[in-house]
Amino acid sequence: MSFNGRWRTCDDLCAAAQRAGAVAWHDWGVRPGDRVAWLGANHPSQLALLFGLAHIGAILLPLNYRLALPEWQRLLAQCTPRHLVHDAEWAGPADELARAAGVTAHPLEELDAAGRAAPDHSAPDAPVLLVSTSGTTGGPKAAVHTQRNLLANMAIAAKVQEMSAHDTVLTVLPLFHVGGLCIQTLPALWAGAKVILQQRFLPGETLACIAADRPTLTLQVPATMKALQDHPQWATTDLSSLRAVWAGSSLIPPALIERFHARGVPVCNVYGATETGPFSLALPPAHAMDHVGSCGWPAPGVEARRGDTHGDAAELLLRGPNVVERYWPDVPARDAQGWFATGDLAQQAGDGSWRIVGRARDLIISGGENIHPAEIELALSGHAAVAECAAFGVPDAQWGEIVAVAVVLQAGAVATEEELAAHLRGRLARFKVPRRWVFRDALPKTALGKVQRGLLAQDF
Repeated sequence: MSFNGRWRTCDDLCAAAQRAGAVAWHDWGVRPGDRVAWLGANHPSQLALLFGLAHIGAILLPLNYRLALPEWQRLLAQCTPRHLVHDAEWAGPADELARAAGVTAHPLEELDAAGRAAPDHSAPDAPVLLVSTSGTTGGPKAAVHTQRNLLANMAIAAKVQEMSAHDTVLTVLPLFHVGGLCIQTLPALWAGAKVILQQRFLPGETLACIAADRPTLTLQVPATMKALQDHPQWATTDLSSLRAVWAGSSLIPPALIERFHARGVPVCNVYGATETGPFSLALPPAHAMDHVGSCGWPAPGVEARRGDTHGDAAELLLRGPNVVERYWPDVPARDAQGWFATGDLAQQAGDGSWRIVGRARDLIISGGENIHPAEIELALSGHAAVAECAAFGVPDAQWGEIVAVAVVLQAGAVATEEELAAHLRGRLARFKVPRRWVFRDALPKTALGKVQRGLLAQDF
């Protein structure tokens, strides 16, 4: 394996993890069940710290570097880590946070200190990773992933993606989220594959890496897919080394998928949540081009079923060995039978595959008709002038609710409400076409990038 040349073999990774665990145990006094926070960009030491803490039975709390100081403080107050590890870029904010939260800050270089081996307190049911949820309703919660959860997810994801020691995986998404950490990075290490870890996503650097280092797999999301396709080097970059691009999103504009397919690269969707591993539903390469827009089938060992019905869709429920049991410290995440309610509305096709159509709480009911915002957004995203959009319901005396939409236009683009409505009328039923429009410079989002429709509705 290679992390931009830092580690060359699995033995290098194991040695780094052992050093990190020893430092935490002997120098910092970390014991089983204790939490250690991480603040920084993608870095090999974050992975070494995760494995080192697993060895001593402790827990990693990666912090989203996009949050503000009060948001970090609330998360630390909830999870009470005793130590905070940071990289050089985030040294200033880390020191400020440490003072405010009463924890000890450590530069990541401390993890490489030599020392006595730490005792082995690893256990399958020991918590090892706390990941903050998006907090689209209420406040964010920290999902508790055990060692058993992570190992199950690694095996499931590696099997579905057919990972082997011959693969090279390019990781560009942040490791503070289960998408960047658990969909490909950890499964690749489990399979013995090579990993190229970029500090953060920059489209030019990603395209240059694909051309020079020839990765076989990478994970993207709609925003990064679009950034790659909008980059001047997109058309001339050789993508032939990629046997698949996996996309970590339940809803992807078809145009983004088709541009990869036109280059001969299948886009394979993977669906999940912070609480589900997240490798839960997957669309394999064999069906990527004939199931565009589908999330595919349950991954091996994962079960899916319909929950409460909402018109032509139902809430998706998931159960499997990679699904967490609780939120920190001890709030159940599943029901008595082990099912996790995703909050996402899904439709199941006759071949058993699943398609996500929106969030249950986002459903718009206008004149007795159920309208899924995602359907409107996918249709509207096909207009060349639209960069982003979000549909939502607003109260109406006659219809109960009517459809409104917020639109962010491409830089320099011009489009009118009438033009965009005409674009939709040829693609959607009349009652689904928005009656209220607002043009914005940006959409309000959570720290994990999910649109806050409630804030948009407040504008009306």
